[in-house]
Amino acid sequence: MKNNIIIRANSRGYADHGWLKSYHTFSFANYKNEDRVHFGVLRVLNDDLVAPGMGFGTHPHDNMEIISIPLSGELSHKDSIGNGTIIKTGEIQIMSAGTGINHSEFNPNDDVPSQFLQIWLFPNKLNVKPRYDQITLNPENRLNKWDQILSPNPDDNGVWIHQDAWFSLADLDKDKQLEYTKKEKNNGLYLFVLEGSIFIENTSLGRRDAIGIIEKDEITLSATENAKILLMDIPMELPDYLK
Repeated sequence: MKNNIIIRANSRGYADHGWLKSYHTFSFANYKNEDRVHFGVLRVLNDDLVAPGMGFGTHPHDNMEIISIPLSGELSHKDSIGNGTIIKTGEIQIMSAGTGINHSEFNPNDDVPSQFLQIWLFPNKLNVKPRYDQITLNPENRLNKWDQILSPNPDDNGVWIHQDAWFSLADLDKDKQLEYTKKEKNNGLYLFVLEGSIFIENTSLGRRDAIGIIEKDEITLSATENAKILLMDIPMELPDYLK
């Protein structure tokens, strides 16, 4: 049986660009770690803090599913397929880059930093038509329970992407327990503790710690203090085009 993969918050890569402070779970830009290139189709998990009035200038992407989850503050989004909008805390944004898309993300506030998760997944097929979506999440839907915020199905809860992946959020009160059964047998589970602390798989995890679980179909976790959790249920096998 494969061991679970524990990534502590203080072991992540870190880059300080002045206007941007970014923690990298997996190899990204100047952070190179051959043991942390990806977890299944999860390629990037960046924890970014953008200074007031600053941001990412227009740049291209292709053939990647890109998910942004603001944790505090706002981001101003513009892209080459005609979207221009503000992404706020409590929302989720996705881009299917497909055949190619250019976009920019800026913090529109002059005095408040913006913190968000930037997540990339390898898509299950190449060269799809680029698309963009964002929705507002209801925090009441995740109080001591899982709230699905992303799936492969346009008719299901949350946004959808070109990958057999499901994301869920939960806000747990201290001592509350949650169970989760993965959606696909060959998927793995990646849990990222946004705030607080939990106990799972005989392991204590604190703020920004993570665990990758490969060979269990069901998990149980408990909050050792009030906790906010992101769970990613994702394919472990890379798509054929990467083999």
